[in-house]
Amino acid sequence: MNSLAPFDPYGLKEGMKICAITMVYRDYWALSQWYAHYSRHLGSEHLYIVAHGNDPKFFELCPRANVITVPRDDLTGFDRVRGQLLNGLQDGLGALYDWVVRTDADELICFDPERYASFSDLFASRKRASALFALGMNLAEMEGDPTLTAQDNVLHYRRDAHFSGHYSKAWAVRGGTHLVRHGIQTAPERLDDTSFTFPKGVYLVHLKYANSAALIDANQHRTLIGNAGSKGLPGKAWAQADQDASRFYAAFRGLKELDWPLAERRAYRRIKRDPVRDEKLNVLRARSVKFPFRTTLPRWFENC
Repeated sequence: MNSLAPFDPYGLKEGMKICAITMVYRDYWALSQWYAHYSRHLGSEHLYIVAHGNDPKFFELCPRANVITVPRDDLTGFDRVRGQLLNGLQDGLGALYDWVVRTDADELICFDPERYASFSDLFASRKRASALFALGMNLAEMEGDPTLTAQDNVLHYRRDAHFSGHYSKAWAVRGGTHLVRHGIQTAPERLDDTSFTFPKGVYLVHLKYANSAALIDANQHRTLIGNAGSKGLPGKAWAQADQDASRFYAAFRGLKELDWPLAERRAYRRIKRDPVRDEKLNVLRARSVKFPFRTTLPRWFENC
Protein backbone atom coordinates (compact mmCIF):
# COMPACT_ATOMS: atom_id res chain seq x y z
CA MET A 1 0.00 0.00 0.00
CA ASN A 2 1.22 3.50 -0.81
CA SER A 3 1.77 5.27 2.50
CA LEU A 4 2.36 8.66 0.93
CA ALA A 5 -1.34 9.33 0.35
CA PRO A 6 -3.87 10.10 3.09
CA PHE A 7 -7.40 8.83 2.75
CA ASP A 8 -9.29 12.11 2.47
CA PRO A 9 -9.05 14.88 -0.13
CA TYR A 10 -8.92 18.52 0.88
CA GLY A 11 -9.64 21.87 -0.59
CA LEU A 12 -12.31 20.99 -3.21
CA LYS A 13 -14.93 23.66 -3.64
CA GLU A 14 -18.45 22.40 -3.08
CA GLY A 15 -19.97 21.24 -6.36
CA MET A 16 -16.74 21.21 -8.41
CA LYS A 17 -15.73 17.76 -9.64
CA ILE A 18 -12.12 17.13 -10.70
CA CYS A 19 -10.34 13.94 -11.67
CA ALA A 20 -6.86 13.00 -12.87
CA ILE A 21 -5.76 10.42 -15.44
CA THR A 22 -2.42 8.99 -16.50
CA MET A 23 -1.09 6.06 -18.54
CA VAL A 24 1.88 4.06 -17.37
CA TYR A 25 4.00 0.96 -17.85
CA ARG A 26 6.23 -0.28 -15.02
CA ASP A 27 7.31 3.17 -13.85
CA TYR A 28 6.51 2.26 -10.27
CA TRP A 29 8.37 4.98 -8.37
CA ALA A 30 6.94 7.79 -10.49
CA LEU A 31 3.44 6.32 -10.30
CA SER A 32 3.68 6.21 -6.50
CA GLN A 33 4.52 9.92 -6.48
CA TRP A 34 1.66 10.69 -8.91
CA TYR A 35 -0.85 8.70 -6.87
CA ALA A 36 0.18 10.28 -3.57
CA HIS A 37 0.19 13.81 -4.95
CA TYR A 38 -3.18 13.76 -6.68
CA SER A 39 -4.78 11.70 -3.90
CA ARG A 40 -3.95 14.49 -1.47
CA HIS A 41 -5.60 17.07 -3.70
CA LEU A 42 -8.45 15.25 -5.44
CA GLY A 43 -9.11 12.04 -3.51
CA SER A 44 -7.91 8.61 -4.61
CA GLU A 45 -11.33 7.59 -5.88
CA HIS A 46 -11.08 10.31 -8.55
CA LEU A 47 -7.81 9.00 -10.01
CA TYR A 48 -7.76 6.92 -13.22
CA ILE A 49 -4.69 4.90 -14.16
CA VAL A 50 -4.44 3.33 -17.60
CA ALA A 51 -2.18 0.28 -17.22
CA HIS A 52 -0.42 -0.47 -20.50
CA GLY A 53 -0.55 -4.24 -20.07
CA ASN A 54 -1.73 -6.23 -17.08
CA ASP A 55 0.29 -5.45 -13.95
CA PRO A 56 -1.02 -6.49 -10.50
CA LYS A 57 1.52 -4.21 -8.81
CA PHE A 58 -0.49 -1.14 -9.82
CA PHE A 59 -3.32 -2.32 -7.56
CA GLU A 60 -0.83 -2.63 -4.69
CA LEU A 61 0.71 0.80 -5.25
CA CYS A 62 -2.59 2.59 -5.93
CA PRO A 63 -5.17 0.61 -3.94
CA ARG A 64 -8.03 3.11 -4.10
CA ALA A 65 -7.57 4.38 -7.66
CA ASN A 66 -9.46 3.20 -10.74
CA VAL A 67 -7.11 1.03 -12.82
CA ILE A 68 -8.00 0.40 -16.47
CA THR A 69 -5.93 -2.24 -18.25
CA VAL A 70 -5.36 -2.03 -22.01
CA PRO A 71 -3.44 -4.47 -24.26
CA ARG A 72 0.28 -4.14 -24.88
CA ASP A 73 0.73 -6.68 -27.66
CA ASP A 74 1.39 -4.18 -30.48
CA LEU A 75 3.42 -0.97 -30.07
CA THR A 76 2.97 0.26 -33.66
CA GLY A 77 2.07 3.94 -33.64
CA PHE A 78 2.75 4.10 -29.90
CA ASP A 79 2.37 7.86 -29.43
CA ARG A 80 -0.59 8.24 -31.82
CA VAL A 81 -2.55 5.34 -30.33
CA ARG A 82 -1.77 6.45 -26.79
CA GLY A 83 -2.98 9.97 -27.54
CA GLN A 84 -6.20 8.77 -29.15
CA LEU A 85 -6.92 6.42 -26.26
CA LEU A 86 -6.36 9.04 -23.58
CA ASN A 87 -8.34 11.70 -25.43
CA GLY A 88 -11.24 9.27 -25.73
CA LEU A 89 -11.16 8.36 -22.03
CA GLN A 90 -10.77 12.02 -21.18
CA ASP A 91 -13.91 12.85 -23.19
CA GLY A 92 -15.85 10.23 -21.24
CA LEU A 93 -14.63 11.51 -17.90
CA GLY A 94 -15.51 15.01 -19.01
CA ALA A 95 -19.16 13.99 -18.97
CA LEU A 96 -18.82 13.25 -15.24
CA TYR A 97 -16.29 15.84 -14.08
CA ASP A 98 -15.93 19.60 -14.50
CA TRP A 99 -12.20 19.35 -15.17
CA VAL A 100 -9.88 16.48 -16.15
CA VAL A 101 -6.23 16.71 -15.11
CA ARG A 102 -4.00 14.70 -17.43
CA THR A 103 -0.27 14.31 -16.96
CA ASP A 104 2.33 11.61 -17.43
CA ALA A 105 3.01 9.52 -14.34
CA ASP A 106 6.24 11.43 -13.70
CA GLU A 107 4.60 14.87 -13.75
CA LEU A 108 3.15 16.72 -10.76
CA ILE A 109 1.16 19.95 -10.97
CA CYS A 110 2.08 22.34 -8.16
CA PHE A 111 0.71 25.81 -7.47
CA ASP A 112 1.86 28.72 -5.34
CA PRO A 113 -0.21 28.60 -2.12
CA GLU A 114 -0.21 32.39 -1.93
CA ARG A 115 -2.15 32.46 -5.22
CA TYR A 116 -4.40 29.38 -5.03
CA ALA A 117 -5.71 27.39 -2.09
CA SER A 118 -6.56 24.30 -4.14
CA PHE A 119 -7.09 22.94 -7.63
CA SER A 120 -10.72 23.98 -7.49
CA ASP A 121 -9.66 27.51 -6.50
CA LEU A 122 -7.32 27.60 -9.49
CA PHE A 123 -9.98 26.35 -11.90
CA ALA A 124 -12.55 28.77 -10.49
CA SER A 125 -10.17 31.62 -11.34
CA ARG A 126 -10.21 30.61 -15.02
CA LYS A 127 -13.93 30.22 -15.66
CA ARG A 128 -13.74 30.89 -19.41
CA ALA A 129 -10.82 28.58 -20.16
CA SER A 130 -11.20 25.16 -21.75
CA ALA A 131 -7.59 24.16 -21.02
CA LEU A 132 -4.74 25.29 -18.78
CA PHE A 133 -0.98 25.29 -19.39
CA ALA A 134 1.72 25.28 -16.68
CA LEU A 135 5.31 26.50 -16.51
CA GLY A 136 7.34 23.31 -16.83
CA MET A 137 10.55 22.31 -15.13
CA ASN A 138 12.86 19.33 -14.78
CA LEU A 139 13.60 18.45 -11.16
CA ALA A 140 17.09 16.99 -10.81
CA GLU A 141 19.01 14.80 -8.41
CA MET A 142 22.35 16.37 -7.53
CA GLU A 143 25.50 14.90 -6.07
CA GLY A 144 25.05 14.52 -2.33
CA ASP A 145 21.26 14.29 -2.46
CA PRO A 146 19.87 11.44 -0.31
CA THR A 147 18.69 8.23 -1.92
CA LEU A 148 14.90 8.13 -2.05
CA THR A 149 12.89 5.29 -0.57
CA ALA A 150 9.58 4.21 -2.06
CA GLN A 151 7.70 6.19 0.62
CA ASP A 152 9.63 9.47 0.37
CA ASN A 153 7.90 12.52 -1.06
CA VAL A 154 10.32 13.67 -3.76
CA LEU A 155 9.53 17.34 -3.18
CA HIS A 156 10.90 17.07 0.36
CA TYR A 157 14.32 15.95 -0.90
CA ARG A 158 14.89 17.54 -4.32
CA ARG A 159 15.05 21.31 -4.91
CA ASP A 160 17.30 21.84 -7.95
CA ALA A 161 15.31 22.59 -11.09
CA HIS A 162 15.61 23.77 -14.69
CA PHE A 163 12.70 25.50 -16.42
CA SER A 164 11.66 23.91 -19.70
CA GLY A 165 9.53 25.10 -22.59
CA HIS A 166 9.15 21.48 -23.70
CA TYR A 167 7.43 20.60 -20.42
CA SER A 168 5.32 23.77 -20.26
CA LYS A 169 2.42 21.58 -21.27
CA ALA A 170 -1.33 21.71 -21.36
CA TRP A 171 -2.40 19.63 -18.38
CA ALA A 172 -6.10 20.22 -17.63
CA VAL A 173 -9.07 20.27 -19.99
CA ARG A 174 -12.83 20.41 -20.15
CA GLY A 175 -15.53 20.62 -22.78
CA GLY A 176 -14.06 17.98 -25.09
CA THR A 177 -10.70 19.73 -25.61
CA HIS A 178 -8.03 17.29 -26.80
CA LEU A 179 -4.37 17.22 -25.84
CA VAL A 180 -1.90 16.77 -28.71
CA ARG A 181 1.89 17.21 -28.78
CA HIS A 182 2.01 18.88 -25.34
CA GLY A 183 -0.64 21.37 -26.44
CA ILE A 184 -4.33 21.57 -27.31
CA GLN A 185 -5.95 20.85 -30.65
CA THR A 186 -8.38 23.38 -32.09
CA ALA A 187 -10.56 23.77 -35.14
CA PRO A 188 -8.52 25.32 -38.01
CA GLU A 189 -10.63 28.47 -38.03
CA ARG A 190 -10.12 28.98 -34.28
CA LEU A 191 -6.37 28.41 -34.03
CA ASP A 192 -5.41 32.10 -34.17
CA ASP A 193 -8.04 33.11 -31.60
CA THR A 194 -7.64 30.28 -29.07
CA SER A 195 -6.41 31.58 -25.74
CA PHE A 196 -3.06 30.39 -24.39
CA THR A 197 -4.20 30.18 -20.76
CA PHE A 198 -0.98 30.14 -18.76
CA PRO A 199 -1.78 31.17 -15.17
CA LYS A 200 0.97 32.62 -13.06
CA GLY A 201 2.09 30.46 -10.15
CA VAL A 202 1.25 27.05 -11.67
CA TYR A 203 4.06 24.59 -12.38
CA LEU A 204 4.49 21.19 -14.00
CA VAL A 205 7.30 19.39 -12.16
CA HIS A 206 8.86 16.64 -14.31
CA LEU A 207 10.41 13.92 -12.13
CA LYS A 208 12.29 11.86 -14.71
CA TYR A 209 15.71 13.04 -13.53
CA ALA A 210 14.87 13.42 -9.84
CA ASN A 211 15.64 9.82 -8.85
CA SER A 212 18.67 8.33 -10.59
CA ALA A 213 18.03 4.79 -9.29
CA ALA A 214 14.45 4.79 -10.60
CA LEU A 215 15.67 6.30 -13.88
CA ILE A 216 18.07 3.40 -14.45
CA ASP A 217 15.21 0.94 -14.04
CA ALA A 218 12.80 2.90 -16.25
CA ASN A 219 15.40 3.35 -18.97
CA GLN A 220 15.61 -0.40 -19.46
CA HIS A 221 12.10 -0.63 -20.88
CA ARG A 222 12.36 2.77 -22.62
CA THR A 223 15.39 1.49 -24.53
CA LEU A 224 13.57 -1.68 -25.55
CA ILE A 225 10.57 0.26 -26.83
CA GLY A 226 12.65 2.89 -28.58
CA ASN A 227 14.58 0.25 -30.48
CA ALA A 228 11.68 -2.12 -31.21
CA GLY A 229 11.64 -1.23 -34.89
CA SER A 230 7.91 -0.48 -35.17
CA LYS A 231 6.59 2.71 -36.76
CA GLY A 232 5.54 5.64 -34.61
CA LEU A 233 7.60 4.82 -31.53
CA PRO A 234 9.12 7.45 -29.20
CA GLY A 235 12.31 9.00 -30.56
CA LYS A 236 15.96 9.23 -29.60
CA ALA A 237 15.29 10.10 -25.96
CA TRP A 238 13.96 6.53 -25.53
CA ALA A 239 16.13 4.71 -28.06
CA GLN A 240 19.23 6.16 -26.34
CA ALA A 241 17.75 6.56 -22.88
CA ASP A 242 20.97 6.15 -20.86
CA GLN A 243 22.86 8.58 -23.10
CA ASP A 244 20.00 11.04 -22.82
CA ALA A 245 20.19 10.92 -19.01
CA SER A 246 23.97 11.42 -19.03
CA ARG A 247 23.64 14.42 -21.35
CA PHE A 248 20.96 15.95 -19.15
CA TYR A 249 22.94 15.68 -15.91
CA ALA A 250 26.14 17.00 -17.52
CA ALA A 251 24.33 19.98 -19.02
CA PHE A 252 22.40 20.66 -15.80
CA ARG A 253 25.56 20.83 -13.69
CA GLY A 254 27.02 23.37 -16.13
CA LEU A 255 24.13 25.83 -15.93
CA LYS A 256 24.50 29.05 -13.99
CA GLU A 257 22.18 29.35 -11.02
CA LEU A 258 19.65 32.15 -10.58
CA ASP A 259 17.52 32.87 -7.54
CA TRP A 260 13.96 31.59 -7.87
CA PRO A 261 12.18 34.97 -8.28
CA LEU A 262 14.40 36.05 -11.18
CA ALA A 263 14.56 32.63 -12.86
CA GLU A 264 10.81 32.10 -12.58
CA ARG A 265 10.00 35.57 -13.90
CA ARG A 266 12.29 35.21 -16.92
CA ALA A 267 10.98 31.75 -17.80
CA TYR A 268 7.32 32.69 -17.38
CA ARG A 269 7.56 35.84 -19.50
CA ARG A 270 9.45 34.06 -22.29
CA ILE A 271 6.96 31.18 -22.54
CA LYS A 272 3.88 33.36 -22.24
CA ARG A 273 4.72 35.88 -24.95
CA ASP A 274 5.36 33.54 -27.84
CA PRO A 275 3.35 30.27 -28.01
CA VAL A 276 3.38 28.15 -31.15
CA ARG A 277 0.26 27.99 -33.32
CA ASP A 278 0.93 24.95 -35.48
CA GLU A 279 -1.21 25.26 -38.63
CA LYS A 280 -0.32 21.76 -39.84
CA LEU A 281 -1.68 20.02 -36.74
CA ASN A 282 -4.00 22.82 -35.56
CA VAL A 283 -2.29 22.71 -32.19
CA LEU A 284 -1.56 25.50 -29.74
CA ARG A 285 1.44 24.75 -27.52
CA ALA A 286 4.32 26.37 -25.66
CA ARG A 287 7.52 26.99 -27.54
CA SER A 288 10.29 24.51 -26.62
CA VAL A 289 12.62 27.11 -25.17
CA LYS A 290 15.84 25.96 -23.51
CA PHE A 291 16.87 28.22 -20.65
CA PRO A 292 20.58 28.77 -19.83
CA PHE A 293 20.07 28.75 -16.07
CA ARG A 294 18.83 26.58 -13.21
CA THR A 295 17.31 27.51 -9.89
CA THR A 296 16.36 26.27 -6.42
CA LEU A 297 12.72 25.67 -5.53
CA PRO A 298 11.24 27.70 -2.67
CA ARG A 299 10.38 25.73 0.45
CA TRP A 300 6.62 25.83 -0.15
CA PHE A 301 7.01 23.14 -2.82
CA GLU A 302 7.56 20.64 0.00
CA ASN A 303 3.89 20.95 0.91
CA CYS A 304 2.34 21.36 -2.50
